[in-house]
Amino acid sequence: MDAPLRSRTSLLQFLVTFFLLILLGLNNIREVESLGINYGQVANNLPPPEKVLQLLHALKITKARIYDTNPQVLTTFANSNIELIVTVENQMLATLCDQQQALQWVTSHIRPYFPATNITGIAVGNEIFTDEDTSLMTYLVPAMVNIHAALVKTGLSQYIQVSSPNSLAVLANSYPPSAGSFRTDLNQIMQQFLQFLATTKSPFWINAYPYFAYKDNPNKISLDYVLFNSNEGMVDPYTKLHYDNMLYAQVDAAIFAIARMGFNGLEVKISETGWPSKGDTNEIGATLQNAAIYNRNILRRQLLNEGTPLRPNVRLDIYVFALFNEDMKPGPTSERNYGLFQPDGTMAYNVGLLSTSSSTTEPASASISLASSAPPMVKRVGYQSLVNWMMMFVYFCWLCKR
Repeated sequence: MDAPLRSRTSLLQFLVTFFLLILLGLNNIREVESLGINYGQVANNLPPPEKVLQLLHALKITKARIYDTNPQVLTTFANSNIELIVTVENQMLATLCDQQQALQWVTSHIRPYFPATNITGIAVGNEIFTDEDTSLMTYLVPAMVNIHAALVKTGLSQYIQVSSPNSLAVLANSYPPSAGSFRTDLNQIMQQFLQFLATTKSPFWINAYPYFAYKDNPNKISLDYVLFNSNEGMVDPYTKLHYDNMLYAQVDAAIFAIARMGFNGLEVKISETGWPSKGDTNEIGATLQNAAIYNRNILRRQLLNEGTPLRPNVRLDIYVFALFNEDMKPGPTSERNYGLFQPDGTMAYNVGLLSTSSSTTEPASASISLASSAPPMVKRVGYQSLVNWMMMFVYFCWLCKR
């Protein structure tokens, strides 16, 4: 083969490889592995699980959390690609302190559905340490121990983690993040809780809502800081780490609090975060615009698979709250307006999840929109750029054949 021909062949091989890498890169950008969704069902007008599953598939969301072990949901989600976290209701904790009852619970609520339904986690209760019923705290760790023992006995412990989501109110201090510490009245039970997580290699789940901090103190807390918008942020005076958003600061405060208890290696994941699109007159910041901005920016950060300033190389898993507005939730108006979608499947607002359909009846094709949700680098390599690269590719192929 003469030199010019070898040169043209090498150029052609390079262009083919480069073109394929672009295609693979764009495809990977669309998959947000660390993003999950909370599928609450406190409503009387939600679509059936079959339609919900279609919607999740259309949106390319592969992680979900439910607040019970609804057999209809567990059956419907079988043989799908959805990783599912299920929940033990708070009122069940006392019962599950009995080993036999825990084994019976796992045998009847988990074993019949696994592995067809990809159950990856069991949330034992929700926000137990801050529940009005303080007696629940004494039941939590024994119930978790028994649930895990039942998973071991049924051969499922290597597939399913056991933990319990916590409110940020378990922290006595969260600012600056390096000052993060737990409430002193929780020291004894928290020590037992963290020891269980460390022993079973389970994550510390936290429900973190910067919205509440802003609502309670809008004159002192920057809206841009809590919404992930461009802002000067803050620097932790002790670690010198820079934070450009409150959510990551809250997570790192939890990490520091855990380390102060002697458990430095525990992974921290966000089991809930979100922003209400509507609220009462005293719920400052609960607007459609703010909700769209917050969740859109969460999606942008998730596309980067980034970590927090304290753990930049550890991808932060986030479960957004929630999939639907739930009309039967008690409390202020905001509680019924955290959903990305209305019960009929129409978007409450656009966070960059685009669907060609307006309802869950025919979810059709939906995806993460590079145009509205990707960081600047990704936007520059969008579909128009792909067309341009294709034209250049054809042109260079033509030159190589001359």
